[in-house]
Amino acid sequence: MTSQSAATLRSRYVAQAASDLEENRRRQKELEDRLTVLKQEEALLADIIDLAERYEGFADANRLPEQVQDEPAVTKAHQKPARASARRSAPAKSATATTTVKAGAKGKSHQPLLGDLLSELLGQYEEPRSAKELREELLEKHPDRNPTPQVVRNTLESLVAKGLIRRHKQERSVMYTLVERDSA
Repeated sequence: MTSQSAATLRSRYVAQAASDLEENRRRQKELEDRLTVLKQEEALLADIIDLAERYEGFADANRLPEQVQDEPAVTKAHQKPARASARRSAPAKSATATTTVKAGAKGKSHQPLLGDLLSELLGQYEEPRSAKELREELLEKHPDRNPTPQVVRNTLESLVAKGLIRRHKQERSVMYTLVERDSA
C-alpha cells in the first residue's frame, strides 16, 4: 500500500466517522425533543386522571364545572383501577395545570376548549388545512396554549367523529375542513 492510498483511505475513514458523528448527534437531538413532548403529555394525562378522580363522586352532570353538553361524563369503566393510579409517580404540576384545576373547581374556565379554537380556525378557510398548519396558527394566535401535535390531531379526529369537521386525504397528508352548517 502506498502512502498516497493510505492517506486517501484515512481521509475516507475520517470523513465517514465525522458524518456518522453528525448523524448520531442529530438523532440524539430528535430523541431529546421527543422525550420532552412525551413528558409534557405524561403531565397532561396525569392531570386529567387527577381531575377525573376528584369529580368521581359527582352524579349530577349539572354540578360538574363548565362541562360542555356534547362531552360525555367520565365513567368508572374508563378510569384506571386504584392500584395503577397509586403505582404511577405523580409528576410536578405546572402552574397552568394548577390554575386550570382551580378555575374548573370554581366553575369559571377562562380558556376556550381546544376543539372550539380549532373549529374557529378552520372556519376562516375554504380550503382544507393540515393539523400542522392549524397547530402553528393556534400557537401564533394563542401563545398561552401549547398543545402537542398529537393532541391537536386527536382533537381534530374527535371533531370528525362528532361530525363537526371533515377529513380529506391528499396523497399521504390528512387535511381537515369545517362542515357547512345549514342556517335553518
